[in-house]
Amino acid sequence: MSGPHPGRTPSGAGAGAGTDADDRALDDALALANEPRRAAAGGGGNAVRPDRNDPLAVALGLGREDADARPPHTEPRTRPQAGQAPDADPAPDPDANRDPAAEPYRADTTTTPPGPSAPAQPTRQPVQPPLPHTHSPVGTVPWAEARRIARRVGRRLGTEVHDLGEDALGMTLAGPLTALTDLPSFDSSAMDGWAVAGPGPWRLRGHAVLAGQQRPAEPLHGGHAIAIATGAAVPTGTTAVLRSEHGWTQRRTDGEWLQVRSPHPAPTPGQEVRARGQECRGGDELLPAGTLVTPAVLGLAAAAGYDELTVTVRPRVDVLVLGDELLDHGLPRSGRVRDALGPMLPSSLRALGAEVTSVRRLVDDEEALRRAVSDSTADVIVTTGGTAGGPVDHLHPVLARIGAKLLVDGVAVRPGHPMVLAELPSGTHLIGLPGNPLAAVSGVLTLAAPLLRTLAGRPAPAPYAAPLTADVTGHPVDTRLVPVVFDDDSAARPLRFSGPAMLRGLAEADGMAVIPPGGARAGDDTAVLDTGALALAWGSGT
Repeated sequence: MSGPHPGRTPSGAGAGAGTDADDRALDDALALANEPRRAAAGGGGNAVRPDRNDPLAVALGLGREDADARPPHTEPRTRPQAGQAPDADPAPDPDANRDPAAEPYRADTTTTPPGPSAPAQPTRQPVQPPLPHTHSPVGTVPWAEARRIARRVGRRLGTEVHDLGEDALGMTLAGPLTALTDLPSFDSSAMDGWAVAGPGPWRLRGHAVLAGQQRPAEPLHGGHAIAIATGAAVPTGTTAVLRSEHGWTQRRTDGEWLQVRSPHPAPTPGQEVRARGQECRGGDELLPAGTLVTPAVLGLAAAAGYDELTVTVRPRVDVLVLGDELLDHGLPRSGRVRDALGPMLPSSLRALGAEVTSVRRLVDDEEALRRAVSDSTADVIVTTGGTAGGPVDHLHPVLARIGAKLLVDGVAVRPGHPMVLAELPSGTHLIGLPGNPLAAVSGVLTLAAPLLRTLAGRPAPAPYAAPLTADVTGHPVDTRLVPVVFDDDSAARPLRFSGPAMLRGLAEADGMAVIPPGGARAGDDTAVLDTGALALAWGSGT
């Protein structure tokens, strides 16, 4: 491998946050699928109309003329503002045009649904400076909004050069892959058989032309043929190649002759010949910048004459697993549980394009956490646990002490509500995941995946949707992520084990269904996040 280029700095023009149209389309479509939609086409200034060209909106059928006239049970229920009836039109949002990456999101700090026994919800409140050793959240962020923030705060990292090989797998092309020559670079035979000139029968001549033969064969004249192997350069004058099973030879007094075997037709001009430039011409763009390097990409680059690739640097990630209650071996016992995230997160983060530089276990100690965060030189720090406001939840006090900027402090998603995204004074980003395993995975899908995708220059995953096989209970105001498996008809079957502390459902799952507030019924289409991307594979970089 060639040495990396100096520095891990943001790439040049066009690499800034929010420039990936596919990413924007994906998250905007997810927002459409899981945020309020007005019932009538003429529903006033607050009506949300899906973009007909949005890939996930199309998959979910949101671009149809009747998309806004769905049955009442498919409409997600939303939280009214103070003094507003549950079915009233929402008041205009004064923050609607703000830049979510430029300031913390200010929203209600409670997700208790309205009801006869519950007071009206408070309106948005200004953020107060955090007091020492207290948790003062900037406000719960809608799920799709949290994903947007995580994507937009990052900048694509610098570049490095890798020899063609496994080290480059899972990285992304820093620039377009351009053809260095025509492919194929010469006219060649696609089959074993005979190169023929003109109509048959043909008189055979010379020795067979073989693949890799350095000396070019003599030109063919009309009525002549020569045996040829697959991949060999066809002689000048060749009309076509007659495959071996379609011809037969006969020795006569005037030489050996080739004829077409009945009932096969005579070869047409160009048949079984791979013409020069058939795949591309020199200078053609084979793949755009940002393409994920897969085994097929390595093969194409090699075929095109490349010896090395310029790729975007992997984001370096430090993982800090917090908790006195965690065991690293043996059976759970005496109020202590096995650490599931320590073994699971590194591979998941590598599969998202990261280079996991360290995995450390820390006890519940504020000073130990502060030192670990302050001493890190990674691009991203991922912590587990300590994101809520309990007596040993030290993440918020540490972030306040070191002067970090809270970008996301709580997300309207279940499981995983108390997740955190912060920017440290050094420019490093910190993602605080909840300690419960499935809640932590929700945090990875919500915050880590979009941020790492931006840093690594990775493309957005292809959105897809599937009908549910059963009703799924929703949270009154939050999005739910529920493990599902696909049946033989590609419908999504919800799995039972979907509690925040459970991994049994995720281990079996094909994806995580995005359930809008209020729930969904059997037959409803739902967006599905691909959890296969979190599995250890060639894309992990290991």
